[in-house]
Amino acid sequence: MAKAKSAFVCTECGVEYHKWQGQCSSCQEWNTLSEVRLSATRPGAATGTSSTPRGGYAGGLSREVVDLASVDLSEVPRLSSTFAEFDRVLGGGLVPGSAVLLGGNPGAGKSTLLLQTACKLAQSRRVVYVTGEESLSQVAMRAHRLQLPVQGLKMLAETSIETILAVAERERPDILIIDSIQTMHLEDIASAPGGVAQVRESAAALTRFAKQSNTVLLLVGHVTKDGTLAGPKVLEHMIDASLLLEGGADSRFRTLRGQKNRFGAVNELGVFAMLEHGLKEVKNPSAIFLSRNEEQSAGSLVMVVWEGTRPILVEVQALLDDSALGNPRRVAVGLDQNRLAMLLAVLHRHGGLFTGDQDVFLNVVGGVKVLETSADLAVLLAVVSSLQSRPLPRELVVFGEVGLSGEIRPVPSGQERIIEAAKHGFTRAIVPRGNAPKRSPEGMEVIAVDKLDEALEAL
Repeated sequence: MAKAKSAFVCTECGVEYHKWQGQCSSCQEWNTLSEVRLSATRPGAATGTSSTPRGGYAGGLSREVVDLASVDLSEVPRLSSTFAEFDRVLGGGLVPGSAVLLGGNPGAGKSTLLLQTACKLAQSRRVVYVTGEESLSQVAMRAHRLQLPVQGLKMLAETSIETILAVAERERPDILIIDSIQTMHLEDIASAPGGVAQVRESAAALTRFAKQSNTVLLLVGHVTKDGTLAGPKVLEHMIDASLLLEGGADSRFRTLRGQKNRFGAVNELGVFAMLEHGLKEVKNPSAIFLSRNEEQSAGSLVMVVWEGTRPILVEVQALLDDSALGNPRRVAVGLDQNRLAMLLAVLHRHGGLFTGDQDVFLNVVGGVKVLETSADLAVLLAVVSSLQSRPLPRELVVFGEVGLSGEIRPVPSGQERIIEAAKHGFTRAIVPRGNAPKRSPEGMEVIAVDKLDEALEAL
């Protein structure tokens, strides 16, 4: 038997090295190289069939070179997950032959979401659910508690990839669910389950099977304490879509965000509510994020953010207080803290308002993480409202990007944002001049501004 070779892989960027070194020369991180034992077995041994060559990884065993113009462009039919919000994040549904990774914190509801999806799909499709963390009785108890239809769902309690692939080859499922990839292992890899080598090689073997058999592969992945997906970074390059289910134990709402998607928009957002009988999709997220108090308080303002393919109205809250420290605090929950510091400098330079002696606390209501710059203007106006202890009108909605010279820049899909605000009863909007519509929606007063001082005067 050939001697097994080893390599050292960076857990941050996935670059391989022949020998260990303290710092990764690619990502400059320290102490991130882990030893990976490379299998010396023949290609295809991981699948349990020596007749399956490893070269057919991307689907199809043909090694003939073809002209790109001759490739069939007929759209592959998608499978509905039975959840409209799940389908939205996926880009329209599950694509046969794709590998989807679902990550999240413990208790976020990953297994619950996939179990609900599997039970509903099993009524019309062949579904195999592989559990490596729970026993079959535990999964059955959860399905009974959630009152799910369990007829037709094939279950397998196994952690060996060779056994799973043999069962999948025999059952030929339409959907194969692995819960979770960190518990799976290959016999040819010497490291323990959950290690860099096991996670990478197990995912590669499963993805290869999905591509060749046109099976939808759903993988569950854990996240580390810093919020990143556990395992090697190269796992994200193997799969077709990476989804993250977020939500703490103190909130009944869960957000499903797409981080990578070869078949749809990135950063698409789906919203679910955790109820007694499992996750239920929220079809109008703006309604739940706008549950405001009857009495308007200073520092509260509604903004319109764009998540994937739709606008969502969320409330941003700012609180300023006299600082007893030499270096005042800047805390942002749901927003980029570095961008908050930059906006406060713009407010001082071009708005004439000094916040250097104030602790600034910022929060986006509902646990939404705002990743775009359209929230800049709303953040600054909420800060001004709290600084001057002056409540803003409840019917006011704001969006716009703020530049370093104090200019208000337009943002994408401005017309759709204004229309969405008008649907929810807002009658006044402060927007960039480049986003001002030629004809405002009925009952909506649109105030177009070019500079930060114009926005402050409009208040």
